[in-house]
Amino acid sequence: MDKGKNISNLILRMLKALLTAYVLTGGLLLLLAFLLYQFHLSRSGVNVGIIAIYIISCFLAGFLEGKMMGTRKFIWGAAAGLLYFVLLAVISLAVNQGFANASSNFVTTLILCIAGGTLGGMLS
Repeated sequence: MDKGKNISNLILRMLKALLTAYVLTGGLLLLLAFLLYQFHLSRSGVNVGIIAIYIISCFLAGFLEGKMMGTRKFIWGAAAGLLYFVLLAVISLAVNQGFANASSNFVTTLILCIAGGTLGGMLS
């Protein structure tokens, strides 16, 4: 009975960290859209902004996850970054209706998300 409670606690903590990261992502994307509207940013400027948002959000998820778990923080941070990417990829694939139209930057985004989460976990 205690093991089931620990697993549900673990899942709940991960969901809290991921939800916080996705709320931050939404806010930062709104800010980026505003900056795009106000300053007519170039395509490369928008791409840099999106990459920065991924890293910041995964860092936050990893940091929160590391704080909540207490041990092996960098592994929990990496797991948070990986789960952030998985949900991001699922949504992207659903919108693009398969792999044929998906972005070719999946591997790069995966590495950035895991690295951001790991760094957040290590610094927690």
